[in-house]
Amino acid sequence: MFRSLRIYNYRLWIVGALISNIGGWMQSTAQDWVVLTQLTHNNATAMGVTMALQFTPPLLLVSITGWVADRFERRKLLMVTQSTLMALAIAVGVLLLTHVMTLPLMWFFALCFGIANAFDAPARQTFVSDVVSRENASNAVALNSASFNTARLIGPAVGGFMIVLVGTGWVFIVNAATFLAMLIALSLLHKDELVPTIRAQGGARFADGFRYVARRKDLQIVIGMVFLVAAFGMNFPIFASTMALAFGRNADGYGLLSSVLAVGSLAGALMAARRERARMRVVMFAAGGFGVASLVSSFMPAYVLYAVTLVFVGFCTVSMLTTANGYVQTTTDPALRGRVLALYMGVLQGSTLIGAPTAGWVASAFGPRAAIQVGGVAGVAALVLGAVWLATNGHLHRHEDGGLRMQIDETRPISIIEESGLDSAA
Repeated sequence: MFRSLRIYNYRLWIVGALISNIGGWMQSTAQDWVVLTQLTHNNATAMGVTMALQFTPPLLLVSITGWVADRFERRKLLMVTQSTLMALAIAVGVLLLTHVMTLPLMWFFALCFGIANAFDAPARQTFVSDVVSRENASNAVALNSASFNTARLIGPAVGGFMIVLVGTGWVFIVNAATFLAMLIALSLLHKDELVPTIRAQGGARFADGFRYVARRKDLQIVIGMVFLVAAFGMNFPIFASTMALAFGRNADGYGLLSSVLAVGSLAGALMAARRERARMRVVMFAAGGFGVASLVSSFMPAYVLYAVTLVFVGFCTVSMLTTANGYVQTTTDPALRGRVLALYMGVLQGSTLIGAPTAGWVASAFGPRAAIQVGGVAGVAALVLGAVWLATNGHLHRHEDGGLRMQIDETRPISIIEESGLDSAA
């Protein structure tokens, strides 16, 4: 489960990422609470717009950000993006502490955070494969997700209590300080032990990632399933904050719900780390499990019962996302990994452009339970999408014992020049 931690560079990277991510989740909790309770009067639609502005740039800039991740040294690129995010956090913190922050200003900074993260995310995701060898890539991706969800377990709860104790402005300032951990880790890496970046012959072109995915039906299905769940089901800040208010809880109650969700998320990431490779079937069943768990959670009559169901929601969510991420990384041509991952991350984060305002509107018009149910249906639809693809593309075969078996080659990276065999790689 923890074999990648034997590598010095990976240990250093994951510690820096853990500290930085804790601060990131603290800031996310504070930002959502500011928009919902300080800049508006419990307006979930305004919160959805904030999320959409933050997650739209990864989708709109996907061709550029992926090209940058494949073209430039990722370690130096990350130092630039992390420094930019630190400066933005300081600016928001100061504006909140001086009581001059407004909703349009917060929307502007949400857009700035989104642009910086659009360049940061594909570089950060692909850099994991630069730190470890290919045979450890799937494990490293899963442990990276475990680190992220450990931060998700700690950050929202700490952020919620800090909001109550010292106010939202200081949460942004503390988050800015945590970026130093990542910058220090990046500067201390043994650069000679990093896996060299592989560049495509003839130069990297913006559209190569789109062309590659267009030939890979399996990647299209994975990205399609991720889109459905991410757009309509993963609007947790809206769901958790509005449900906390519905149960009569304050910021600490909202932060606690986010941390409970992270308990299941961490378990899902660790289970993914135990698997030798990422499998399509895990993505499918986890998406369906997410849908069922979300639907069940929407009917819970008490705060504690709702919180318990979030453990299962978090487990299925991260099982799906970690496996999908690992599948994309380990089956993609290394020369195109940055652009393909940028497309994947663009869909994952950019789906919020559709989902967050929709979830916010449904929560405001029909209540938070209805918004959660929309997400649950999307999860079941993702399972159906994957199942239909398997059934109609010859990947289900009857075994000699009478049962059905999936036959999917999920281990070999597919080169851009292997056009004739792209579909069979599913």
